[in-house]
Amino acid sequence: MRHALKEFALPVFAIAAALLLFGVLVAFAGVDPVEVWATLFKGAFGDWFSWQNTLQRAAPLMLTALCVALPARAGLIVIGGEGALVLGGLAAAALAHAVPLPGNMAGTAMVCLAGALAGALWIVLAGWLRQYRGINETISSLLLAYIAIGIFKHLVEGPLRDPASLNKPSTYALDAGMLIGGIGGSDVHWGFVIGVVACLGLGWWLRATASGFSVRVVGGNPRTAQLVGLPATRLILGACGLGGACAGLAGAVEVAAVHTNANASLIAGYGYAGILVSFIARHNPVAIVPVAILFGGFGAAGSLLQRRLGLPDASVLVLQGIAFVLILASEGLRMVDWKALGRGAFPKSAKSPKATAAAAPAAEAVQ
Repeated sequence: MRHALKEFALPVFAIAAALLLFGVLVAFAGVDPVEVWATLFKGAFGDWFSWQNTLQRAAPLMLTALCVALPARAGLIVIGGEGALVLGGLAAAALAHAVPLPGNMAGTAMVCLAGALAGALWIVLAGWLRQYRGINETISSLLLAYIAIGIFKHLVEGPLRDPASLNKPSTYALDAGMLIGGIGGSDVHWGFVIGVVACLGLGWWLRATASGFSVRVVGGNPRTAQLVGLPATRLILGACGLGGACAGLAGAVEVAAVHTNANASLIAGYGYAGILVSFIARHNPVAIVPVAILFGGFGAAGSLLQRRLGLPDASVLVLQGIAFVLILASEGLRMVDWKALGRGAFPKSAKSPKATAAAAPAAEAVQ
């Protein structure tokens, strides 16, 4: 119970401290911090319109956070979800243009599958470089994300560009029958449900299946995994593939539910924000859901901060950056033995001189 409370308390403390430091920064800009905090939460959760915007942004955050969480459970720190997302969106739009697909749910499933496959292959490449070439996966996945964005821009502005897109280069739009609609007529699309189901399903897989347990063993104790004969490389690449598939699916959903085509708006930083969401959730797929909703709300509140208080729309990125630094710092605090630290800081007091003098005759009598 105490361990679970500690697991919950440190991320909450990091988020609260980030909000406090963010308030100090805006105070230097001449803005009332209390008003900033109130506006932030009002823009995220104040009314149904705010909730719709929040949940719409939370959908890709869940999937890109899984791109970090699943490899992390296998012992890898992969931060290239942005590259998998944009390639997933590009693959979905390219398939719809290159192949005549049915304009119904089957066509939607095909473009989503194409996006997931593209993302999976991209992140598996980072895992392969780590396992077979010894290249650090954190660096390689980040650099691969920049390569993916370069490929995306080249194809969207070149071979795959719709000639009708003059001011904003984009691919051809998906057929109306393949688009993902809103839930019950709201602006919250079914991608949010896909994200929640993916988080819950993969959380169950890690907890309740033999393969999920094997992945956790490989990530928690590679030596033990080697001794019991687990196929570590295959499990690591599988975890990378699943994580990349989630990020690629996020790109496909953004194309099919929000943009209708692949364009520069797809490069919105969801892959990088997913890193923060995963770390705060402790790489727990189930915990990713509420954290993604929280940070989706912060992103949704950016425009309200700009309209009401004159702060830049990107000021929420500063909040996210502070939160990321503090959550990394909290990882160090998690390993501190506070009881031992307390004993060192407050040692037991020495015996008083009177007690020492009284004990001396008794010692002599014993001798």
